Amino acid sequence: MKKIPLIILTGPTAVGKTDLSIRLAKDLNAEIISADSMQIYKHMDIGSAKVTKEEMNGVVHHLIDEVDPDFSFSVSEFQERADKYIKEIDENENRVLVTGGTGLYLNSLIYNMDFAKSDANDELREQLRLELEEHGIDYMHNKLRELDEESANRIHKNNTKRVIRALEVCLSGKKMNDFSNDLRFNDKYEPIIIVLNREREHLYERINKRVDIMINGGLEKEVKELLNMGYTKDLISMQGIGYKEIIKYLDDEYTYDEAVEIIKRDSRRYAKRQITWFRRYENAKWYNLDEYKDINILKEDILMYVEKSLQLV
Repeated sequence: MKKIPLIILTGPTAVGKTDLSIRLAKDLNAEIISADSMQIYKHMDIGSAKVTKEEMNGVVHHLIDEVDPDFSFSVSEFQERADKYIKEIDENENRVLVTGGTGLYLNSLIYNMDFAKSDANDELREQLRLELEEHGIDYMHNKLRELDEESANRIHKNNTKRVIRALEVCLSGKKMNDFSNDLRFNDKYEPIIIVLNREREHLYERINKRVDIMINGGLEKEVKELLNMGYTKDLISMQGIGYKEIIKYLDDEYTYDEAVEIIKRDSRRYAKRQITWFRRYENAKWYNLDEYKDINILKEDILMYVEKSLQLV
């Protein structure tokens, strides 16, 4: 069976994926599939740094504004929808460009992950540990609350070992939603993985600046509107970085300045976890954006690498 080439453009938050992905898509005649766990939600635009219609510049995007914030969107749901879009794009003889920084979403396409299987607890535990690295403890504790509220009330969120153990107990022997015990390469796709990065100090500057742009762009107003629409702070979508801190400010748990600084700090920590995650991709080609003065030169270098890789598929 012919494998479909997946051009994957990833990297940490605020590195510069959006602009470059659209430039590449135009030159490759590609449609973009978003692998971003926050841009999937409608109404959550500012806090997710969602690509705008203007920025899309006519390039077709999938899995943006896909579901409402109260939809329980799992990795298996992403995999199922992405598979459908990839098949359609390939049948239309266009290229597939996957872009975003959610590692679990990328894994579901790169690896042959069967979410209907759930056996060995040690492998399940490893997947839970990876998800903790990816999303942080608030996300995991909220996940436990959805499955077993009593355990969530009993176990403090900072006791990560017990949170993981409780999730393991909840998920063992049941149909799994977000995990896989099989990380062989996907037999349907041929991934061409490109990771963007920057010098850490510059990346952190960009993250801090992006948070300032979100704040000045109306993040507080967006959060208030979501709450007024009935989307509660307990939803997984509302646990996203930026949203939960503003909610805590509105609940008088943080001052305004504290909320902003915590958003910046947690965004930097998330970027660090993302980079660690992407280093696991053995065949990935890394590009340091700080080594390029002109984005078009970078684009041409990546295009050359992609074209060469496509000839090998």
